[in-house]
Amino acid sequence: MAQTIGWLIDLYPDETGLVLWLLADSGERLPLRMDFPVTLYAAGDFSVLRQAWRLLQDKNVSLARETRRDLFTGKREVLAVTVSRPADLPGLFAELSAAFPALDYYDADIPLPLRFSARTGVGLLSRCQIDHTGNRVSTIEALDSPWELDPEPLPLRILELSPDVDPALRTPGKVRVRYGKVDYFLNLAPFRAFEIALQAVLQQYNPDLLLTDYGDTWLLPKLTFNPNRDSAREVLTRKADSYFAYGQVVYRGAQVHLFGRWHIDQKNAMLFNEYGLEGVLEQARVTGLGVQEMARKSPGAGITAMQILTALKTGVLVPVVKQQAESAKTLDELIRADKGGMIYQPLIGVHEHVAQIDFASMYPSIMVNSNISPETTRKKNAPDGLVPQTLRPLLEKRLALKRRLSELNPRDCRAKALKARAAALKWLLVVCFGYLGYKNARFGKIESHEAVTSISRELLLQAKEVAEASGFEVIHMYIDCLFVQKPGCQAAADFAPLLAAIESQTGIPIALEGVYRWVAFLPSKRDVRIPVPNRYFGVFTDGEIKYRGIELRRHDTPPWVAKTQLTILQCLAQAKTLAQVQAYISQACEIVAQAKRDLRAGRVPVEDLLVTQRLSREVEAYKSPSPAARAALQLVEMGIKVAPGQAIQFVYTLGKPGVWVQGANSFNEKTLAAEAYSKLLQRAALTILEPFVQDLTSSPPILSTFGQPGSNQPPLQKQAEYNSACFSTNAGSQRVIEFPVEPRNMAHGSRE
Repeated sequence: MAQTIGWLIDLYPDETGLVLWLLADSGERLPLRMDFPVTLYAAGDFSVLRQAWRLLQDKNVSLARETRRDLFTGKREVLAVTVSRPADLPGLFAELSAAFPALDYYDADIPLPLRFSARTGVGLLSRCQIDHTGNRVSTIEALDSPWELDPEPLPLRILELSPDVDPALRTPGKVRVRYGKVDYFLNLAPFRAFEIALQAVLQQYNPDLLLTDYGDTWLLPKLTFNPNRDSAREVLTRKADSYFAYGQVVYRGAQVHLFGRWHIDQKNAMLFNEYGLEGVLEQARVTGLGVQEMARKSPGAGITAMQILTALKTGVLVPVVKQQAESAKTLDELIRADKGGMIYQPLIGVHEHVAQIDFASMYPSIMVNSNISPETTRKKNAPDGLVPQTLRPLLEKRLALKRRLSELNPRDCRAKALKARAAALKWLLVVCFGYLGYKNARFGKIESHEAVTSISRELLLQAKEVAEASGFEVIHMYIDCLFVQKPGCQAAADFAPLLAAIESQTGIPIALEGVYRWVAFLPSKRDVRIPVPNRYFGVFTDGEIKYRGIELRRHDTPPWVAKTQLTILQCLAQAKTLAQVQAYISQACEIVAQAKRDLRAGRVPVEDLLVTQRLSREVEAYKSPSPAARAALQLVEMGIKVAPGQAIQFVYTLGKPGVWVQGANSFNEKTLAAEAYSKLLQRAALTILEPFVQDLTSSPPILSTFGQPGSNQPPLQKQAEYNSACFSTNAGSQRVIEFPVEPRNMAHGSRE
């Protein structure tokens, strides 16, 4: 018997049981096999269960009657059906559920890595010790934990492949190949020669990860050879699909998964731009899902996997479909219960020396500290619920990473990876609250969701009272953070006593996001008297810029407009004080003027003018087609299939249809609707500049369009009065409102 130590990087079923791929300390990539029987459970009327028993007796399965625990109903008599090969379970379940749809089914569709982790204690990416005879595993033991702050890094071999241009924009001519310090291009023509060269590259480097651009949707589907490390398996492909989540239709492109090695398409990976490969590995480590799965799935799928893993470890049945409905309520009860998070409307205008104080993972902390879980809601002295058990180690790890980051010099080489890992965990914590009220969450219940928001409103009011009792003015509150100001308080240390007092009062960790040199809270575009809670920008004392709700944050803003707006902000951020900002206004206006000259002269690349919008429905369903729908119609006419939720990129043009879609014939620059882009830029520039301009009648040319015919802005005189008021640090009015933050029965579960 041999003993091997390494990292478990992949597992999947085969005709004998499980295949495990081990990245061994010796440098070998070992395929090992293991017996792994799996069980599903059925519950319901005993007469129906007896019929199911008779049907299953002719199958190659083991049957037993057991007592198992349902999270909501307690102990339940179930029929246990065990198959020796995991690959046989999906087909058996499909047959059984079709024959007996009235039964309740449990543990039937659990991802295999979660079953393996719950039973063996070894998850994917775990460092482990395996005893094996030949390639047959006898025992496996974990040598680390997913909750370690400093897991030993995987010595991954990473091969990067990317075309020289976006295949949707034009036909690529080359593919860039990067492996460590090796960096070169392979010609795509002739394609057969390219394939031979690429196959040689895979054999030479034997990578663990193919990190591609457009690999899912363009490169890998074109290959005629098998890029798997396990040559006995065919590449796994998944079709593109559209689904409804977070109040919008989301499109997920086609996927290509490999066996024995990973493939991640950076252009088709969920939130990859937020936290990169380090974040994906961190999420895979704590959720138990495979790296290829976690890269493409939403954080909601990750938190669901963690809850399933907790259920398996604690002996709780995992239902195939959600069984719990919302309890009946009167209208008065509904109004009292479902108010969402609290928002304290901001004081419109520009304010100096404002501190932003954030509760650290407020909602998850409430769930853990108050033991809020679907089965514990409205129960006193209940044991730890499934949700708090799931979240506690996740919350503790994220807070520990944040503490370590705060102690590191930002230039420390470890900071980037730590920041990515902390961001990945943050996204899991962000969605865990919403999944309490999500209509399809297996362990969700809207009453738990409402309990969290109720507690959060009380805690935020407590924080406000503590701040005001300490002499601070609360400029703004938003769900889980406060913006406060006090004469004489300008440095971070000046706010430390307040942080300590709030944490002592609420029992939830709180941190200083930063102190702004100045921060501007913006009004509604429709009515300048009405503030917008999550629309602001500012500059911290260290020069870092923060912005929310402006054009820079919008996905449909052309890159040229976004870059110019950011340049304007960076220009104003040079001012060390609010009074000095005025000296940079003319320079900022010149930035806009130069950007317009570049546009008229044709110096702006077409890629920077692309507008990205998503289709909300089928193209045929639009009665008055939007620009995105008109662009999609061009693709349809070219024989390219489009689907709801798909991102369509286009350029505004003169004449009909008014848009040129990315992927059509080469773009004719003479048809560019330059005036439309100038207006978009003008609007973005005014978003930043107008709070600082007190007298628009003498303002630079960039601002002279206010009050002109067709403008939504007020007349010049009123606008000047408004801007003058905005510039005052005591401007505006505020009131407390309780504001529902998300639509009901979607990922965050609250009513509109």
